[in-house]
Amino acid sequence: NHVGREHPLVAEGSPLLRRDAGGGLAAFEGHDALVELDHDRAEVRALVVDAMRHWLDRGADAWRLDAAYRVAPSFWSAVLPEVRRSHPEAWFEAEVIHGDYAAFARDGAVDSVTQYELWKAVRSSIEQRNLWELAWSLGRHNEMLAAFAPSTFVGNHDVTRIASAISDPRHRPHAVVLLAMLGGTPTIYAGDEWGFTAVKEERAGGDDAIRPEFPAEGPGGLVAPDAAVLHLHQELLSLRRRHPWLHRATTAEPRHLTNEHLEVDAVAGDERLTIALNLQDSPAPRRPGALLAADDGTRASSDAIAAHGWAVIG
Repeated sequence: NHVGREHPLVAEGSPLLRRDAGGGLAAFEGHDALVELDHDRAEVRALVVDAMRHWLDRGADAWRLDAAYRVAPSFWSAVLPEVRRSHPEAWFEAEVIHGDYAAFARDGAVDSVTQYELWKAVRSSIEQRNLWELAWSLGRHNEMLAAFAPSTFVGNHDVTRIASAISDPRHRPHAVVLLAMLGGTPTIYAGDEWGFTAVKEERAGGDDAIRPEFPAEGPGGLVAPDAAVLHLHQELLSLRRRHPWLHRATTAEPRHLTNEHLEVDAVAGDERLTIALNLQDSPAPRRPGALLAADDGTRASSDAIAAHGWAVIG
């Protein structure tokens, strides 16, 4: 979508750059350091194809199309088939914040679209103890899954860290459960698996806290990483790998739903897993004999979901 002010195209005053109404270079969403390309030009299509192939030739497997929503889907539907001609296994995820996600996936010829609707619902429903919002969004998510596998996430480089967005630490595991168990292609923002905290601020440099430099020596150099959060990610993603059908699983009508308690089944054909969330300060009743996965990682037969606990039941 855009290049930096120091890009050679800018220095050359290239006609490949988009102009604003006053004849100056068009800045991306008011960010003067970023200049938009003119996507109506065939030369820009060729430039993007070359850039994609450059990195795919060097071992990249996929592309995340930054600010894809600012570019007409017809541009991507012209570019991506050409890239796939030389790299048929390449995977393309489009960053789309709002609008008709399924239509963008179809018309833009992309493999997936960022599921910001679900991202918002997971955060606010847990933080505000309103699981009705999540249940409604799961219905929307089912509609998308009928057309494509959305790219699901609870954090990325543009938003407040999930560990800061959910103020009660006892409720944060619920977001990881949903990421791991719902249909779609889940992605984890680097550092979230260690429980990093940081708040995005709407100012110059406001992204710095959520985009820290990582230690050169690897995870051993992290300051106060949360091993329990890492183990939770490992356990749940291991469960997902054992049930690959979850990639296109939809959710059935909730078994139980209140502001603070949700039980819902993820279903694909004859396969089924029950996800149970409890935001109450007391145990929530559940069907007898179910397998409970508590928030401390232990498993036991239980008739109730512990306070602040989560459960994934086979």
